[in-house]
Amino acid sequence: MRTIIYYFIHIITKLHTKLLALANSHGYDFTDKQMHFLVIGVFGFVMMLVIEPIFKWLIKKHGELLITFLYVFTIVVVVSLAIEIGQAYSGTGDMDFYDVASGLLGFFVFFAVYLIGYIIINSIRKPADKQS
Repeated sequence: MRTIIYYFIHIITKLHTKLLALANSHGYDFTDKQMHFLVIGVFGFVMMLVIEPIFKWLIKKHGELLITFLYVFTIVVVVSLAIEIGQAYSGTGDMDFYDVASGLLGFFVFFAVYLIGYIIINSIRKPADKQS
């Protein structure tokens, strides 16, 4: 897990250095906070432009469950990583990728059980609704 995090830190550090150098070469002397404001702001806004039409399409196709899954999955990933980083920082455990993978597998299993129940209940309801 540490290796993966250090790898991402290395990539982000290189990107950060290159962006600051690019800005400086064009006469902009951004502070670190200003650079974060711009990069994360633009990244988040572009993500909104890409994801909003997808979610609108999913809603039209009755994809609320998929939207819920994606949202919860994102939160589960962030919380799992935060727990692992917290364990490494506090010394209460090892920072291990397989702990994160195990937690995500647990989420997938519980979601699969829910999904099976959801499908069964909806398949029972639909024929009953058509008879009315």
